[in-house]
Amino acid sequence: MVNYWVGDFCIRMKNAAMSGQKEIRIPETKMVRALADVFKKEKYLDSVASENGELVCRLSYRKKQPVLLDLKLVSKPGLRIYKNVDELSQHKGASWLIISTPKGLKSLKDALKQGVGGEVIVEVW
Repeated sequence: MVNYWVGDFCIRMKNAAMSGQKEIRIPETKMVRALADVFKKEKYLDSVASENGELVCRLSYRKKQPVLLDLKLVSKPGLRIYKNVDELSQHKGASWLIISTPKGLKSLKDALKQGVGGEVIVEVW
């Protein structure tokens, strides 16, 4: 039984990329669907489709290498990490964040553009 579908989805994506798989399947929830849409918008997923209550996600590859190199879950069910706009604007490095805001799931770039903070879900690079 899975407690935290968001974390399970992220780890399945990471494992699939590391093993060279082309697609993953996971039971569809609203949060997982929103997360998959953010990954698709940022071009880490080629396609996201719904089949029989499952979400089918095809990973993006360039030159036979996965676009997704690594990711780290920031918020977990036992410890939620929240950041406001000022803290998000100080984020440096090659990685980017996915944030759960009052306006839905956003990438770091979109959250800063809209001036909202929230719960940091995952860090991707």
